[in-house]
Amino acid sequence: MADINRREALDFHSKKRPGKIEVVPTKRYRSQRDLALAYSPGVAEPCISIAKRKSDVYKYTAKSNLVGVVTNGSAVLGLGDIGPEAAKPVMEGKGLLFKIYADIDVFDIELDVTDVDSFVTAVKALAPTFGGINLEDIKAPECFEIEKRLTEELSIPVMHDDQHGTAIISSAALLNALELVNKKIDKIKIVVNGAGAAAISCLKLYIRLGVKRKNIVLCDSKGVVRKDREKLSKHKKRFATNRRVHTLSDAMKNADVFIGLSVGNTVSQKMLKTMAKNPIVFAMANPDPEISYRDAKKARKDVIMATGRSDFPNQVNNVLGFPYIFRGALDVRATEINESMKVAAVRAIAALSKEPVPEHVNLAYHGKNLSFGPDYIIPKPNDPRLITKVSMAVAKAAIKSGVAKKDITDWQKYEELLIDKLGLDNQLIRGFNRIAKENKKRVLFVEADNYNVLKAAEILHTEELCVPILLGNKKFIHDFAVEHGMDLENVKIIDVKSEDLRLKRHEYADYYWNIRERKGMTKNQARRIMRDRSYFGAMMLLNNEADVFLSGVTRSYPEALKPPLQIIGKESTILAGLYIVVTKKGPIFFADTTINKTPSEAELIEIILLTANAVKRFGIKPIISLLSYSNFGSSKDEDTLKLQRVVKYLHENHPSIVIEGEMQANFALNHKKRKGIFPFSKLGDKKVNTLIFPNLVSGNVSYKILQELSNVETMGPVLLGMNKSVHILQLESSVNEIVHMATIGSVDAHERK
Repeated sequence: MADINRREALDFHSKKRPGKIEVVPTKRYRSQRDLALAYSPGVAEPCISIAKRKSDVYKYTAKSNLVGVVTNGSAVLGLGDIGPEAAKPVMEGKGLLFKIYADIDVFDIELDVTDVDSFVTAVKALAPTFGGINLEDIKAPECFEIEKRLTEELSIPVMHDDQHGTAIISSAALLNALELVNKKIDKIKIVVNGAGAAAISCLKLYIRLGVKRKNIVLCDSKGVVRKDREKLSKHKKRFATNRRVHTLSDAMKNADVFIGLSVGNTVSQKMLKTMAKNPIVFAMANPDPEISYRDAKKARKDVIMATGRSDFPNQVNNVLGFPYIFRGALDVRATEINESMKVAAVRAIAALSKEPVPEHVNLAYHGKNLSFGPDYIIPKPNDPRLITKVSMAVAKAAIKSGVAKKDITDWQKYEELLIDKLGLDNQLIRGFNRIAKENKKRVLFVEADNYNVLKAAEILHTEELCVPILLGNKKFIHDFAVEHGMDLENVKIIDVKSEDLRLKRHEYADYYWNIRERKGMTKNQARRIMRDRSYFGAMMLLNNEADVFLSGVTRSYPEALKPPLQIIGKESTILAGLYIVVTKKGPIFFADTTINKTPSEAELIEIILLTANAVKRFGIKPIISLLSYSNFGSSKDEDTLKLQRVVKYLHENHPSIVIEGEMQANFALNHKKRKGIFPFSKLGDKKVNTLIFPNLVSGNVSYKILQELSNVETMGPVLLGMNKSVHILQLESSVNEIVHMATIGSVDAHERK
């Protein structure tokens, strides 16, 4: 991962609305009657019901979906004891993860207390607010006692994720790794380096899964934790050994498994070479593992390696567990998260790794065909199946173990509810980002005298999403960057008017003149035109000196499109514009939104084919609806008849394309309503993800209304039909829109190859 710039990180947290989370109303509040129902006098009725029967609080309030993320800031990330205020950004971040991965609401609570009694008292006093408590970033050994007491004294699920999150995910990875090397869990010799809360919790869970205590060696900063060492805490004493080993190096000899929960670079290649055949190494210190992935692989070809990092295979990431464990616990109103529920989560995560990986997950990892093996022993964090597999396993375990106050009888319906909760609004973007990072393309920014363009280039360069190339005056860009605190030091800048590029301009101009000489162009005109950044940039793209061409932020769409259209040309008979509307239930593709005013029957067919191919390139199967004001011939005029002929042609000539129409937008997007009224539709229960508009007015107006009136994110327009990756942005596009479009352009350029 690229280094995060300090200014950028601070701006991210402070710009617009400070922080990362907010409270959003879930009921209407427009009228006086709405407010009277929400507060006085209407609110009295649920209060009376809850006073009579306390469990009704789950029925009438947000308690059933609300988790308190609680800390005192005594052991924050790699920052240590920084206090409750400084810990708040981390807790807000945890709340964000709960929401986007499992649709769980969070209030973060930062307590200014350090002793166990005060902490427990404070959380117990707050407990009526929440359906569950996630303890976070509390130092050992206090965290053990705090969690133990709260679990015993509260009737809602409590979990210290720093302990159990790593234990659960690493346990799933361990079970799968042992299966691959054909070793029995009760026979393995295991070394754990680091004796904090996570390490102790890992060992407890490993033992529950079958590891023998006598086969464990625990090490801390002083060496092997031995029984003859003085002043051992009760938690370390539980795992102390009397074997004749004193150092980590001693312990590693003939060990089958190494678990690292300490600090970076504590294990050498020499130490790794002393381990048993087919060693399993989980080096989970962050950001630097106990031994780097490359060094481990170089030392032992037979090693199965996991780290805490996302840039290597087998990332042990707590986000694979805690959102879904709490989801399952909340949904059955569990009174605790017990050992059976944790083991159920372990086995569900381990089992998921052996199932075929969805195509869009493969797409997010550079189109790799992920399958169970040494480089894939745990699922990827963006796997949407986690919410169903893990949450359902945890809920079933809670019911079976007797800690659930609510039963689930229809598991298929529950699975559907979980899928509906899953936020798919950022998975596509994350997938694009990963492909772009792994295949860095050279992206040309024609309008490099604009703040939004330069800021986007800085972000893209910092996050290593592409290699930005700025076309503009070097001195102006340098001075502008200094003035606005941008770091463009290592970003390539090309001043197309500079004397250094005179010969290249003439070379480009001669080519341009050759293709335009019979269209009124003279050589002198061609040389003057080639001083224009748009024409120069288009020639760079044509000559493979860049991979992506971006323009349009400061000029009209037709003006920005003209140069690349003349020089690059089309691969199709027409061009079309595709917008991606990113919603919580997945992306919806809008076409055509930018180019064809009133497409003919043949042009509509070409737009649909271009769009279908583009959606497939993004790793998604297109389910297409051709929109109108009419439903399947309910209005008969030339416009609707044209659409019917288009659909008929595609059904007959392109039967692999799933398309239906003509139909109104509400029926296209609501599959339940559509199936009830139009059961004959070829769409069936399928959820439409691609909307084709009959003309430019309807398409352009629709997505712009969405942009302004809703909180969905839009990306685009993606230009379809050009010979190379050329994309024209909308006038005054935001920084975020430019970043997204550059990323999409990079993915487009990669897929073309």
